[in-house]
Amino acid sequence: MAKAKYYFNPNTLKYEKVIIGLRKKMFRVIGFIASAMVFATFIVYLAYNFFDSPKEKQLKREIEKLTDQYDQLSNRIKISERVLLDLESRDDNIYRVIFESEPVPRSMRMAGFGGVNRYKELQGFDNADLMSNVSKQMDILEKKIYVQSKSFDEVFERAKNKTSMLAHIPGIQPVKNDGRSLLVSGFGYRIHPIYKTSMMHTGIDFSAPMGTAIYATGDGVVEQVLFDGRGYGNHVIINHGFGYTTLYGHMSKILVRRGQKIKRGDKIGLVGSTGASTAPHCHYEVIKDGKKIDPVNFFYNDLTPEQYQLVIELARLENQSFD
Repeated sequence: MAKAKYYFNPNTLKYEKVIIGLRKKMFRVIGFIASAMVFATFIVYLAYNFFDSPKEKQLKREIEKLTDQYDQLSNRIKISERVLLDLESRDDNIYRVIFESEPVPRSMRMAGFGGVNRYKELQGFDNADLMSNVSKQMDILEKKIYVQSKSFDEVFERAKNKTSMLAHIPGIQPVKNDGRSLLVSGFGYRIHPIYKTSMMHTGIDFSAPMGTAIYATGDGVVEQVLFDGRGYGNHVIINHGFGYTTLYGHMSKILVRRGQKIKRGDKIGLVGSTGASTAPHCHYEVIKDGKKIDPVNFFYNDLTPEQYQLVIELARLENQSFD
């Protein structure tokens, strides 16, 4: 029990017991409770802001470890990207060149994610930027790996068809010769026989007697058979696949029909001088993906190295063409 308190009453000259009213008691209780709450709030504030509980300390250690793991993962992704970049370079500059395939466009390799915030669910955390960057790196790496995997699938298919491809790509001269006597005018700017001005000559002229056989330079399908009194005259176009077509112009006689399958070395026509021609010859062109290229680079199957070198030298002479 609480001890009773007394006070000296000067009017009665006696010690009287102190009697505390109910209201005063309530005020004291309320004041005590309020003080206790303020003190408790202060203690809690200090505890939450300046002191860590054992659980919080454990969570902070886990967060630090997780952040470190994210940093390590980011570095490993960068290393993987460098390895993938080397694979992409080999793919474009070695494998796809060997198998006559165009490089993968850079826009396809660069995996973009524009327009939509894919990582908004990661926002609001203390390490939001770190988590978003690593997630984005992973997404880009996965997309690049997918593109590279599809590219290797394509190269693999081309490798399986390598024998067929080598048979289809132009590889011989359209008119049989020893590499010296029949080559008249090569690819490039030459003097036009009619206009006597320098004009682009988009093929190679092979001079030969009227009626000399003209041969297909690779396997393929006859795409066009045209009879014309101008330009290339009577001429044949063969589609070899793999982006290659060849043209044989100024024939006196055509021996094939449109849609006919052709093997390398098949006789397709006879030398003539039809169209814009000044003498019997075969005008021969090689077209790759719609672009006319120098046919001299494809005479490797029926010439010795010495003959091939001679053909190259003769083709470079800036003389007059026959068409």
